Amino acid sequence: MRETRMTLDEIDSRLLSALQKDAHLTAQELGEQLHLSPSQAGRRRQRLETEGYIEGYRAKLNPIRLGLAVQGFIQVHLGTHGPEHSASFARLLATRAEIVSAWTMTGDADYLLRVYCENLSGLNRLIHDVLLPHGAVAKVHSQIVMDQIKHDGPLPT
Repeated sequence: MRETRMTLDEIDSRLLSALQKDAHLTAQELGEQLHLSPSQAGRRRQRLETEGYIEGYRAKLNPIRLGLAVQGFIQVHLGTHGPEHSASFARLLATRAEIVSAWTMTGDADYLLRVYCENLSGLNRLIHDVLLPHGAVAKVHSQIVMDQIKHDGPLPT
C-alpha cells in the first residue's frame, strides 16, 4: 500500500514546528502564534493528528535524574539470518527497558541499539547476559556516549 502525503501549507509547517518545541500549547496559544482563531488552530492540529503527521505526545525525561548515567550505542551482528531469528531477536529487544530504540541497518552491523544503563556494570550485564547469549547473535560492538553535543531535535517541517 502506497502512503499518500497531503500537502502541508506554511501554517501547517509552523504549527508542527511550534508543537515540537512545546506540545503543551493550547489551541488559544497556537492561534496566537499562527494568527488564527483558537478553533481554527485546534482543527488544524486535529487534522494533522488524524492524517498521521502527529503520532503522539511524550514527556522528555532527564536520564541523569533517573539514575541512568551511561548512554551507549550497541551494534549487533547476527551470525544466523532468517525471519525466525529476526523475530526472536526483536522479541528480546522488546523485553528490555534499557534498550530505548533499535534500528535494522545496512552495512556491517545488522542492528543498532541505543541504550541507557545505570552504570558500566549494567551495560556489561546487558551485553554479556542478554544480547550475546541469543542464538542468532555473533558479536556486538558497543560505544559509550561521552557527551551529547546536539540533542534529539525537531524534524524539519
